[in-house]
Amino acid sequence: MTKFADNFTERTREYIAGGRLLHEGAPVVVALSGGADSVALLSVLAELGFECHAAHCNFHLRGEESMRDMRHCRDICARLDTDLLIRDFDVAAYRREHGGSVEMACRDLRYRWFEDLLDKLGAQAVAVGHHREDRAETFLLNLMRGAGLAGLTSMRPRSGNVVRPLLPFSREDIERYLADMGLGFITDSSNASDAHRRNRLRNHIIPALEEAFPGAVDSILRTVANLESAAVLCRTAAEAVAKEYVATEQGVTTVDISRLALREDAAEILRHILEGRGFTTTQIVGMLASADSSGQRFLPVTGAGVAELSRGKLYISAAGDAIADEDTYPVDIRHDITSPVAIEVSVHPVEKFPAETFGADAAFIDAAVLGKNMRWELRHPRRGDRMVPFGSHSSKLLSDIFNNARLTAPQKRQTWVLTCDGAIVWLPGLRNSALYTVGPGTKRYIRLHIIR
Repeated sequence: MTKFADNFTERTREYIAGGRLLHEGAPVVVALSGGADSVALLSVLAELGFECHAAHCNFHLRGEESMRDMRHCRDICARLDTDLLIRDFDVAAYRREHGGSVEMACRDLRYRWFEDLLDKLGAQAVAVGHHREDRAETFLLNLMRGAGLAGLTSMRPRSGNVVRPLLPFSREDIERYLADMGLGFITDSSNASDAHRRNRLRNHIIPALEEAFPGAVDSILRTVANLESAAVLCRTAAEAVAKEYVATEQGVTTVDISRLALREDAAEILRHILEGRGFTTTQIVGMLASADSSGQRFLPVTGAGVAELSRGKLYISAAGDAIADEDTYPVDIRHDITSPVAIEVSVHPVEKFPAETFGADAAFIDAAVLGKNMRWELRHPRRGDRMVPFGSHSSKLLSDIFNNARLTAPQKRQTWVLTCDGAIVWLPGLRNSALYTVGPGTKRYIRLHIIR
C-alpha cells in the first residue's frame, strides 16, 4: 500500500470516529454499484476492519452493461473476500403501480431493500459512496428547486440510517486511492448523457463555474458548512414556534395552517413540521397558499401518507394511516359483515317496521333487493362521489355532506360508503340515502346496523 492509500485510510478512520458514523459492534451494508466511489468505500471499510455486506441493485435498464456491472461487483467482492447480496428489480412494473420518474423509482426500490437488509442482517447503517463533488452538486440542484435550509444541507455525514464516510474526499482522491490499491471500477455510460439534471450540472455547469471562479466547489462546500451551523439554530427556533400550531392525536398531526400562514416565516416553520415526510418545497408553498380551502390533498413525492386541508387545518397522516382511494371490499348483505367494518344484518317482516330507531347508525332497505343479482361493496369516499340523501329528491356531493357535518379531513377519509352496483346506499354512522327505502310495497326489510 502506498503512502497516499495509507493516508486515505487514516483520514477515513478519523472522519468516521469524529462523526460517530460507525462502530465495530455490528455489520455495515455497503451500497455497491461497481463505480469508483462505491468500490473505494467497500475497500476502505473492509480495510478498517468493519464487517461489510455489499448490496448491488440490478435494475436491468442498460442491457448487457447492467450485467457487466453485476459481474464486476462479484469480482471486487471475491477479491476483497466480502459478502455480496444482489437484488434484481423490475422498474417498469414499479412505475406502473407508483408512478414517478425512472430515477425516483430506482431510488425508492434501492432504499426499501436496504432497509430490509438492515433488519435482516442486524446491520448498524447503510454506507454510500457520496463524495465532496456530490455534495456540491446536491446543493446546487436543491438551490435551483428553491429549497430551504433543510434541502441545502441535505447531504450530511449521517441521514437516518445512511452514512457517508467519503464526504471529505474528491473524485480525484478516490480514483488515486483505487489505482494505488490496484482496484478497477466501471463507468456507467449514462453518466455522459445530459438527459439528467445532475449530469448536466456535473458535465457542464460546475466545470464552467470552476473556470470562471477557480475554487468554486470549495466555496460551495464552505457555504454548506455555514448553512449547517445556521440550520441548527433555525431548527431549534422552528421547533419552539411549531408547538404553537401543531397537535397530534391518534397518529394524525394537525397543523393550524390558516393561522400559521399569517407569519412571514410560515414556509420555514411548515418545512420543519413536515421534515422527513417527503413533501417538496412546491407542495409546502401550495399548502400555505390554499390554507383556507378544504378538500385539497397532497401526496408526498417519497414515502407514503397524505396531507389534507380542511377548514383551515392541515391533517397529516402517516404511511400506515393512509387509505387507498381505490380499495373496495365486496360484501354480502344477507349475513353479518365483519370486515372491513362490523355491520349487523337482520331481516324483518314489514309489520315490525320501525321496531326501533338508530339514527344514521342503521339503514333500512327493502328486502326485495335480495332477489336481484346486485354487487354490494364497502369502500372509502372518492373525489366527486354523490348520493341522494334520505328525504331528498336531488343528489348531493359527499364533500358537501361531510362539510355540513363538520367532519375533519381524516374523518372524511375514514368514512365508509356502502354501494349497490356503484350507487351509494348508505354512509354508515353518518347519513342514509333515498335508494331502496322501505315503502308501501315492501313485505320485508333489511336492517343494517353499524357496530361502533
